[in-house]
Amino acid sequence: MVNVALKNVSKRYGNVAAIEGVSLDIKDKEFLTILGPSGGGKTTVLRLIAGLEIPSEGEIYFGDKKVNDIPPRDRNIALVFQNYALFPHMIVYENIAFPLAIRNTPPEEVKKRVQEVAELLEITRLLDRKPKQLSGGEQQRVALGRAIIRKPDVFLMDEPLSSVDASLRIAMRTELKKLQRMLETTLIYVTHDQTEAMTMSDRIAVIRNGKIVQIDSPDTIYDAPKDDWVASFIGNPPMNLIDGLAGNGQVQLAGTQSSIMLPKSKVGKLASGAKVRIGIRPEDIRVSSQPLDGMSCSGEIYLLESLGDSTIVDVKVGNSIIRAREKAGFRAEIGDKVYLRFDDRRLAVFDAQTGSAL
Repeated sequence: MVNVALKNVSKRYGNVAAIEGVSLDIKDKEFLTILGPSGGGKTTVLRLIAGLEIPSEGEIYFGDKKVNDIPPRDRNIALVFQNYALFPHMIVYENIAFPLAIRNTPPEEVKKRVQEVAELLEITRLLDRKPKQLSGGEQQRVALGRAIIRKPDVFLMDEPLSSVDASLRIAMRTELKKLQRMLETTLIYVTHDQTEAMTMSDRIAVIRNGKIVQIDSPDTIYDAPKDDWVASFIGNPPMNLIDGLAGNGQVQLAGTQSSIMLPKSKVGKLASGAKVRIGIRPEDIRVSSQPLDGMSCSGEIYLLESLGDSTIVDVKVGNSIIRAREKAGFRAEIGDKVYLRFDDRRLAVFDAQTGSAL
C-alpha cells in the first residue's frame, strides 16, 4: 500500500474552477473521508486521484511516484461507486473474477482468489446468483469483492452507501471500517453524509467551493472547527451561532439585553466593540425554569422536538433561535420563560466578518 499526496492541485473547466489549490497528504493505511456539500468538489478530487481527470495545475503522487500522466489502469487503484455497475448477465463469481480474467490470470489462481474474497465478505453462498437476485447490501458486497480481488494500492469510494436503506447503511459502515483495517489498505472515501464521515474516518477533509477548509480527526473537527461554516455543517443539530459585540470580557448577544462571559483564553484576542459570533453545541446547553449560575441568558420556548432518546428544545433569545439538547421526557410549554446555561469550556468564538475561529 502507499500514501497519496496532492500538491496544490486545481481543476478547471473553461473559466470554472471545480477545485482550487487542493493539497492533501493521505497516509499509508489511512481511512480519509472527503466530506462536503453537493457541488463542493469532492468527487472531482477522487476522479483526479483515480486518473479519470487530468489536473489543470499541481501534482499527484502515489508514494514517491508522480502519477499525473499515468492512466487509471496503471495506477493499481480500485473504485467503488454509488452505482455498483455489476454486469447483469454474469453471475456473482464472474463479476468478482472479472478484473483477473481480463488480465489472463490462470483459472486456478482466479478460483482461489474469488473463494478467499467471498469468504472474507461472507457471500460464498451467492456465487452462482445474478445481480438481479441480490439485495442492495449483497450487491454492494459483490462490488467490494470485485475491487478487493485486484489487491489495489488504494481504494477509492464515491458515496457507496447512498443507495441502501438506513438500517443497512449503519451495518455497512461498521463492515467497511472493519474491512479496511483487515486489508490494511489506504482508503479514500467521498460523502456528503457527516455521520458516515464521523463514524468511519481516521481523518476528515472538509471541502467547500472547491477548497479544503479543514483537515483533522473527527473529534477535532467537531470540537474545534476552524470557521463558522464548518461549525454549522458538522453536527445534528448543528452548532448554534449567535452574533454579538465583545467588550469587558463579555459578549452582548445581538437583539437582547443578555451578555455572557468569554472564556479567559479568548478575552485577550478581542478588542472592545469587536463583532463576534459565539458558537455552542446543543448538548452543551442546559435549560431550566429557574435562573442558573454561570454563563447564562434567558428566552422563551419556541419549539420542542422529541427524538425518543432526547428532546431538542428551541429557545427564542432576542432575534436568535438557540437549540439545546435535553434528556427524553423534558417538559415545558411553548412560550414558557426559561434560562439557558452555556458550558464555557465548550464555547467557540468566531470573527463575525471572516468566520474564522479566534
